Amino acid sequence: MHRRSFVKLTLATPALLLARPAFAAEPEIYQEAGIAIDGSDPVGYFTQNGPVAGSPDRSVQYKGATWRFADQSSADAFQANPTAFAPAFGGYCAFAASRGYLAPTTPEAWTIYEDKLYLNANLRARELWLEDIPGNIAKGEANWPGILG
Repeated sequence: MHRRSFVKLTLATPALLLARPAFAAEPEIYQEAGIAIDGSDPVGYFTQNGPVAGSPDRSVQYKGATWRFADQSSADAFQANPTAFAPAFGGYCAFAASRGYLAPTTPEAWTIYEDKLYLNANLRARELWLEDIPGNIAKGEANWPGILG
């Protein structure tokens, strides 16, 4: 090895040790196997006051995920105005977003606040979310979408 090559390698080594591998960003919509929000009908939270299981026979593609619906009228309403029904923070846990990280959600831990759906990882996260909804929304919006990676 020539002296110049050795010097270049020696100088480059610290940079190589500090380099981090590049990871793919998380999808904008929380999904498992391509199915958004655990297959729940997002319109059902508004029209049936809670989570309703969607059907594989009634689905809509939106932002890289498959959204399922309980009936055709829900699918039609979503297609006409998806931003009115899609949960905030892409369906990831709203409380986690307010703290600067991503977490999956469960259909039973939900809130509608000012005509917007917010999902949480579990009922305990929902309790914490409810302690300061406006403050948690502001924090989550400040973190979003940067926490996707």
